[in-house]
Amino acid sequence: MKQRLTVLGSTGSIGTNTLDVVARHPDRYEVFALSAATQVDLMLAQCAQFCPRYAVMASAPHARLLAERLKQNDLSTHVLQAPDALETIASHDQVDAVMAAIVGAAGLAPCLAAARAGKRLLLANKEALVVGGAVFMAAVRQGGATLLPIDSEHSAIFQSLPEDPATWARRVDHILLTASGGPFRTRDPATLRSVTIEEACAHPNFSMGRKITIDSATMMNKALEVIEARWLFDLAPEHIKVVIHPQQIIHSMVQFKDASIIAQLGTPDMRVPIACGLAWPERIASGAPLLDFTQLAALTFEEADARRFPGLHLSWQALAAAPGTTAVLNAANEVAVEAFLQQRIRFDQIHALNVATLAAVQPSNPDTLHALLALDAETRAVAQELAQRLN
Repeated sequence: MKQRLTVLGSTGSIGTNTLDVVARHPDRYEVFALSAATQVDLMLAQCAQFCPRYAVMASAPHARLLAERLKQNDLSTHVLQAPDALETIASHDQVDAVMAAIVGAAGLAPCLAAARAGKRLLLANKEALVVGGAVFMAAVRQGGATLLPIDSEHSAIFQSLPEDPATWARRVDHILLTASGGPFRTRDPATLRSVTIEEACAHPNFSMGRKITIDSATMMNKALEVIEARWLFDLAPEHIKVVIHPQQIIHSMVQFKDASIIAQLGTPDMRVPIACGLAWPERIASGAPLLDFTQLAALTFEEADARRFPGLHLSWQALAAAPGTTAVLNAANEVAVEAFLQQRIRFDQIHALNVATLAAVQPSNPDTLHALLALDAETRAVAQELAQRLN
């Protein structure tokens, strides 16, 4: 039988790459539902190609416009727009697998719904674990869900670890998450205050959404990945390390207690970890080009400079602080990046705003979705106020 798939965030980078892989295997996969924020034209094209039963748009105006366009094009996809619509398509009893690719804390509720419903959950939403942490992992265990990481680094770790998680503690010394270093890897830290939006959005290897690209430039994406890895692989924070690898051929590594290292290599193409998650433990064609070792230049590695990338080190600090602090860090960073993109703060003030917000918001062990969302809202309000003071 075909695997029926819901893609949350289908018009984003991960979503479109997922549908590219799915289109290569029409005998294996069937799209049940799609969701998007505002891109009506692209959603219409996806509905025409994949004929999902449901499509969800984030706002009522966009939902109405999509419904009109679907009707005009004689397409039968039903449009949903309700507060719980994402949870509905993530937990529907006819869905086998859910690609969770909504950026930000907005993806937490549908991820929890899919976990509680016992779905095969392909996790590309860092925030589900950064914000949800213990709450999310408890839902995965209680629902009997299969959790598969889609971030290239976490997929690499997943593929490099022994199959039996019960053996990890006694066999693994630490994991090494690789990072490209972004566009400012060699730039003088003293000049970062003058960084423009265009410079910050110019990732050397990937074409991604602006939020993720800015996070790559500040290395906050890696900070969030450290937090995510702590929960995905049940590792103490001190057993998670980061190394800069500009070529992004080695996606991440596991160092074992006998000093041997297992790494996962491949071309820097998100379709590879997506295909891995869709088919695991089988392997299917991803559409990505093969890695040609004869054409490779040198593979290099560098330490992550704390002066250039101070945001990276907030991850370990947040993990050592009170429960809920990682959710505060995530919300603060979302506000900070948006403020930078709106030219309300400088690039170097993203970190300053994150630090100030962490100092101002004291979480009290949020252990439910409601408590996590309340903490998220409180943090955003505080961060917005602090952003105004930075001007």
